[in-house]
Amino acid sequence: MAAVYEERPSPLVPGAIVWRRTGAPGGPVLPDGCMDLLWVGGRLLVAGPDTGPHPAGEVPGGVFAGLRFAPGTAPALLGVPAHELRDRRVELADLWPEPEVRALAERMSAYEDPGAGLERLARSRAGRSAPHDPLASRVAAGLRSGESVAAVAAVVGLGPRQLHRRSLDAFGYGPRTLGRVLRLQRALELARRGLPQAEVAHRAGYADQAHLTREFRALAGTTPGAYAAAYAPEGAAASAGDPAGGSAAAKRETAQPSGSSTAA
Repeated sequence: MAAVYEERPSPLVPGAIVWRRTGAPGGPVLPDGCMDLLWVGGRLLVAGPDTGPHPAGEVPGGVFAGLRFAPGTAPALLGVPAHELRDRRVELADLWPEPEVRALAERMSAYEDPGAGLERLARSRAGRSAPHDPLASRVAAGLRSGESVAAVAAVVGLGPRQLHRRSLDAFGYGPRTLGRVLRLQRALELARRGLPQAEVAHRAGYADQAHLTREFRALAGTTPGAYAAAYAPEGAAASAGDPAGGSAAAKRETAQPSGSSTAA
């Protein structure tokens, strides 16, 4: 059965995306700077921030529901720095008391729409958690717009070491890596539109087409041409199940195109 992917903005969790994937897993999950809360086969899991492609099917299951948090917002809710979950998929019971997670799982099982259950779980937990680092959204916005790390550091009033430390806690990696990941997401979106590689490189902020190709290989494990061939608009279901792009699921192990928007 072909994978089907759908997503919607969460009205309950600011900046978050609720997504659902059914069917056979597609391509690998690509880095997107996000973290996801997952409901899979009666289990609650967390997908940490990725630095490279993760194989489809890493988390077994036929039906996935997920809540993809905006970059930098999940650590406060989960109660753990993002770098401790980098490139990992862990049981929520490894982070929270097991009896609490068991009770949450029982509640989740009662929801016809598991995504709605994840939203309510997150909203309830947020009311009892410390607020997320307000610096995170400013850093992510600056890097997403293509600003240099030095420029972002100056805007937020931090030195390089302080910015790096705060970024590790909020995003799972330093600002330079986050900038590369967010730039890759811009490139993935442009490539899915079928734009020529030279234009993708220019509009996404790469030095040239060779730079684009190197970054694709390093972060996505593929080439721009191969990605475009798989997910061009005229290809099959380019937006129906991508756990890898800005409009797909970030940790959503499904055929293209987050995440926590990025499986290519």
